[in-house]
Amino acid sequence: MINETKRAPIGKYISQIYRKGNSFISKEISKFGIGSGQIMFLIELYKNDGISQEELSEILNIDKATTCRAIKKLEKEELLIKVKDENDKRAYKLYLTEKSKSIEDNIKNALNEWEKHISKELSQEEVNILINMLKKICKSKNIK
Repeated sequence: MINETKRAPIGKYISQIYRKGNSFISKEISKFGIGSGQIMFLIELYKNDGISQEELSEILNIDKATTCRAIKKLEKEELLIKVKDENDKRAYKLYLTEKSKSIEDNIKNALNEWEKHISKELSQEEVNILINMLKKICKSKNIK
């Protein structure tokens, strides 16, 4: 067991990387009317255009209220549209607009730049080890 009084908690480093990443990505994508809080929703919709709002919440492991707020913001920016599900009138399907499709490469490039930025001091083996350790932590805490 590592003596915890001689090092900062793991969460401190994860939090710092998260905050710095949000700042970096926000700066890169703000010109498109998107905040860092909406980007994960768009990324998932790029993979699964036409899924329901509920499915999106489940995939991202985010509560429905937060998903609803993000969807409203993306709708306001004309980046997606909500369409009532023909099979379930209480549900909505989410579809990307041409506007959101036209900025997909910009968004993915911003994410890739951040990834390069934070991993530039690591070897590919270290990156793989880090990813595997983070996956292991997520799995042990039932985080998708």
